[in-house]
Amino acid sequence: MGLFNKVLASIGIGAAKVDTKLYESQLSLGERMAGIVEVTGGSIDQQIDDIYLSLCATYTKEVDDRKVTKHAIIEKWKIAQSFVIRAGEKKEFPFSFSLPLDTPITVGKARVWLHTGLDIKNAIDPTDEDYIRVQPNRVMNAVFQAMENLGFRLKEAECKEAAYRIRKRLPFVQEFEFVPVRGEFRGKLDEVEIIFFAQGTNAFELLIQVDRRARGLAGLFAEALDLDETFIRVAINEQHIQTLQTDLASLIRRYA
Repeated sequence: MGLFNKVLASIGIGAAKVDTKLYESQLSLGERMAGIVEVTGGSIDQQIDDIYLSLCATYTKEVDDRKVTKHAIIEKWKIAQSFVIRAGEKKEFPFSFSLPLDTPITVGKARVWLHTGLDIKNAIDPTDEDYIRVQPNRVMNAVFQAMENLGFRLKEAECKEAAYRIRKRLPFVQEFEFVPVRGEFRGKLDEVEIIFFAQGTNAFELLIQVDRRARGLAGLFAEALDLDETFIRVAINEQHIQTLQTDLASLIRRYA
C-alpha cells in the first residue's frame, strides 16, 4: 500500500499541496508584498527540497511578424530549506518582500502574478499562482496626470521585448503610448511614448519618444524612414512633481 501511494504521489495524486495567501493583492511599486505559504501533506510523508516564490509577468515578442506572449521572472525568492511534510500535516511559511520597482503596473494586457513552487524529487512539483494588481507610485502617477493635463490620452500600454540598446535588468519594457486629443500638441504630434526605468524609490529615468506628425512630402519621407521620431532621456523624482507638467510641456514642445 505504501509503495502504491508513493507511485500515486509521484504523479501528483495524493501528494502535498501548496496554497499561497497574500495579505494584499493590490500593491503599489515598492510596497511590501506579504503573506503565508501553506503546505499540506498528502497521503504519504514527502521530502520537500525548497519552497520558492517567483514574481512573473507577461510580455509580447515579435516572431516571424507575429506577436507571441512570453513569460518573464521579475524576481525569485527561496523561503524555506529542506524539510519533511508528514501525511496530513499542515505547515505555514510567512514571507515579506518589497515589490520590485521595475514590476509592470496593471494596465492594458499586462499581467503580474506570484508563482509558488515546491521542489520534490521524483515527483510532479505542486504549484500555486496568485495574481497581483500593481499600482503606479507617486511619481509615475504625477507623469500620467501631467500628460492628461497637457491634452494627451493614454491609448495603449504594452509590455514588449526590449531592444538591446535600452535593455536593463529584464528582457522587456512597459511602454505607454499617449496621443494628443486636445490642447497645443493636437495636430502637431502623432504620439508620445514613455518608458519608465526605476532609479530608486520614487525616482525614474524616463525614455520619451516624440513622434511628429508628417507635414508635406518631406515629412512623409521622414515618417517612412522613422526619422520623425526623437528619443529623450530625463531623470525625475519627487522633487520634480510640482513643476512636472511645465517641464514635460517644454520638453515635448522642443521636439514637436
